[in-house]
Amino acid sequence: MTEAGRPGGSARRRGRPTGDHEARRADLLEAAASVIAREGYASTSPRQVAQRAGCTTGTVTYCFANKDELVAAVTRSRFDGFDAMLEPGRDGPGIRAVLERWLSRATGDPEFWPVMSQLLVHARYEPAFAAVIEQRHARHRDPLASLLTAGQAQGTVRDDIPADLLADQLAAIADGWMTMFPIAPTRFTGGRVQALLDAAITSITPLPGGARGAGA
Repeated sequence: MTEAGRPGGSARRRGRPTGDHEARRADLLEAAASVIAREGYASTSPRQVAQRAGCTTGTVTYCFANKDELVAAVTRSRFDGFDAMLEPGRDGPGIRAVLERWLSRATGDPEFWPVMSQLLVHARYEPAFAAVIEQRHARHRDPLASLLTAGQAQGTVRDDIPADLLADQLAAIADGWMTMFPIAPTRFTGGRVQALLDAAITSITPLPGGARGAGA
């Protein structure tokens, strides 16, 4: 019993849960994301996560030493979804398909933005969380830049702007969609979604007649 009250990783040794560890961990991450989305980061606790997951607090503290470790794992799990979204694009679907997946993810999961907004706000005050987000964001920007570089070589993407800057531009557009959807969902319905995608693709398409840009 005394180990349960000690800080750090010692709490993990209390009451080893039965069943598949990875499956239980995944369940806890989903439960934690749900609590964060509904209650906010500040109000999230291992006890609430345990209640949401239908397990004991000891199970939570066995899998995650403390709240910060739990939330860091939630952050990584959210970005894992982005990894899965980008990976297929490397072999064929292209930039539009990547943006479609992003927009579908942002608009199809009601907890997506509430969780991400809480994590991003908290990262401002926690260098460890900020490092995770910076590192994982780069993992998405780099393959996007590679896709754009390939498009420039094929003549399907404008080459008057470096691919890494175009990648940042598209990422900012996608982040803007993600930010605005829960506030103004009617802006992301029906044909308007396709119009948004068309506009994003137009911004990286070579200009007619081989023109390089207004200042060229």
